[in-house]
Formats: sequence, C-alpha cells, structure tokens
Amino acid sequence: MTGVTVPEALRQQAIWCQAFDSRFTAELCDVMADDFEAGGIIAHLTGDWPTHPIQDALSLRLAGALHAIVLSEPDGSLAQVWPKQGCDWTMEEAWPVAAEILRARESWVREFLTSPPQTNEVRRAVGLWPGLCAAAEAFEGPMDVLELGASAGLILSMDRFHYDGGTWQWDSPIDGPRVAMSTQWSGPAPRLPAHAAIRHRAACDQNPLNASKAEDRLRLRSYIWPDQPERLERLNAAMEIAEAQAITPDAGDAADWIKAKLATRAKDALTVIYHSVFFQYPPQSVRDAITQAIETEGARATAEAPLAWLRFEPGGILGHAQKGPSMILELIEWPSGRRRILADIDPHGRFVHWHGA
Repeated sequence: MTGVTVPEALRQQAIWCQAFDSRFTAELCDVMADDFEAGGIIAHLTGDWPTHPIQDALSLRLAGALHAIVLSEPDGSLAQVWPKQGCDWTMEEAWPVAAEILRARESWVREFLTSPPQTNEVRRAVGLWPGLCAAAEAFEGPMDVLELGASAGLILSMDRFHYDGGTWQWDSPIDGPRVAMSTQWSGPAPRLPAHAAIRHRAACDQNPLNASKAEDRLRLRSYIWPDQPERLERLNAAMEIAEAQAITPDAGDAADWIKAKLATRAKDALTVIYHSVFFQYPPQSVRDAITQAIETEGARATAEAPLAWLRFEPGGILGHAQKGPSMILELIEWPSGRRRILADIDPHGRFVHWHGA
C-alpha cells in the first residue's frame, strides 16, 4: 500500500465529482469510504490494493463496475435504485443494494477492477477542434493527426461533430451522423478556416477499446457518471460515428508508437500530435521519450511538412502554473518553434476560455 489509503482516495474523488456536478458519484464515493473503514465489502475488495489508489483511479473503477451492472441489467435490482433521467434517488436506498451486488459478484468485480478507466470525454473536442484549426490556419495543405492515449479513438472523429459556443457555431461539412457539442465559451470566437480537414488519422493506447465490440461499448458507458445522461448521449453518438469509420487505435507504448509514426510521416502534410488528460499518467521516463521524439522531429520539420503538438493537460504537468481543476490547451508548432496557450478549459469541456491566436 502507498501512503494514500483507499478511503482517502475515495473521499478525494468525492470532492472532484462534486466539483464536476455529479452529486450521486460523490455520495457513492463517500459511502464506499465509510464501508471500507467499517470493514465492509469495499475493504474486502480493495484492502490489499498494491499501488497508488488515486493514480490508479480506483474510485472510478469501483463506481464503473456498479454502473456496468446497471447498464447491462436495466431491469435488475441495482438499476431500480440507481439514477435514471427524471427519477429521484437516495444513497440510503442505493448503497445496501449495491453492497449486496458487490458481494454476490465478487469474482466479476475483481476482474473489472484490473483494467484502468477509459474516460476520454468526447466533449473535450470543443477545445481540441479549434486547436487543430489553429495549427492548420497557416498551412493550406492536408492535415494528418496522431492521438496518444486514445481509448477507443472517439475524439478522432472531431471533424464530424457539431459545435455550439454560444457566440459561434460550426457544423461539419461531412455527411453523416453528428455529435452535438455545446459549451460555455468566453473570449474571442475561434478561427475555423474552411480548408482545415483531417486527411489521415491514427491513434494508440496501452489498452485500446473498439467501439464495434459490445463489451467495449459497455465499459466505455460504465465510466460515465449515471446522473449525467447528456454525457452518455454524446458518448453513444460518438461511438456510432467511430464504428461507422472503423476506427481502431493501435495497442502499444506511446513513446515507441509516436517515434515510429513520426519516422514515416507524410512530407506533404501538416502532422498534428495531440492528447487530452493523458500526459500525467505515463511515468516520467515515457513522457521524456515522447517529448524527445516530437522535438527531434520538430527540428526536422519544414514549411512543406510542418509539425504541431496540441496538449490538453493540467498546467502543472506541462511546466505551467496550475489553475485549480482547469486544464490548459497548449500548441507548439515547428518549424517556427512557436509555443502558445490557446485556452483554459474544463476537463469535461463544460467551459472554454479562449485566448485567441
């Protein structure tokens, strides 16, 4: 066990969930912490957790296991006490049923807990798409994109979404289904040049999911907090688009993958590497290797084949001041070497403060 206990991790996650408007998941984490301290089923399941429970997002693994049961058994006893759109719930009613389910499904739950959460919130695209457009603004040629930590690669379809920033809107010119993205936008409207379009897209993840597989779709849905149905609607729509495009991220180490991709990148296109709430998870050695691979290729970039690195991450992990729970959207471009913070942004895309060019 690390210096952080499981109850401490659960209570910290409760604070974060409350800040991100999920009262149910906040209360669930608090009651699971109480259960651990009382020697209940949570202590039985996680008392010997070998690594850091916050870094491992153990709280979200536990909550996700319960939500997966609710989603797969909509007529089951747990679904009857879990949040549903337009229905009231109480933790006093929900937790006893949940605890009994955890005891009855112990083997399945333990297996579920072995995999890290896949929570690549698709509404992050409200910042990432304007960021890609900022990278493409000065280059009239095609754009190829590479995503690190892509989960099921849902955000790779960001050029097929509809965006509403209140003072501005953008709708994809590509025919097909849409995901509606709205946010509280402040600052100038982004510049979205008509020529900005993704030609080729690829992604990697250590444990990629596939939107065409029912078990992977369930796992993705399970990590959406159950009292936030609008997030589930966006996820469902994004999975339909990813399945139609047959998007399948590669499995592999991010540093090795990006080094190989950059070695063979096109010489007639802008290549943009991007990631969102990913860079804090690999060990420092992997982050250093990723940075070295990108900067080395950046030094070789030309006006005919420029390179950009778009990072949607906590400021602290990128060497900037951390502003509470907000992330920053930073763009680094080569061959110019220009580096700029484009926006302060909510991890779930609820708000964007755009700085402009």
